Amino acid sequence: MDIVDSIRETNKKATDLGEKYLRTSYKYYKLKIFQQLSISVGMFFKVILIGTLLVIGLVFIALGLALSIGESLGSYPIGFISMGLIFFLFSSIALLFKKRITDFVVTLLSKTFFS
Repeated sequence: MDIVDSIRETNKKATDLGEKYLRTSYKYYKLKIFQQLSISVGMFFKVILIGTLLVIGLVFIALGLALSIGESLGSYPIGFISMGLIFFLFSSIALLFKKRITDFVVTLLSKTFFS
C-alpha cells in the first residue's frame, strides 16, 4: 500500500499547489484590474479638468481676438465672423486628419493600458 499512499500524498500536494496558484492568480488579476481602473479613472478626470480649463482659455482668447479683429476692421460683427471662419478652418483640418488623431490616441492608450 506504500504506492497508493505515495500517489495519494502526491495528488494532495498537487491539489494544494493548484489551489494556491489559483488564489494567487486571482489576487494578482484583482490588483491588476484595480491598477488599470485607477489609471483610467485618473486619466479621465485629468483630461476633463485640463480640457475644461483649455476650453475656457480658448473662449477668452477667441473673444479677445474677435474684438481685436473687429476693432481693427471697424466692425465687431466682422471680427466675430472672422473668428468663426478660423475655427471652421481648424475644424476642417482636424476632420482631414481624424484617422491620424484616432491612431495616435489608440497608440497612447494601448501603451498605458497594456503595460
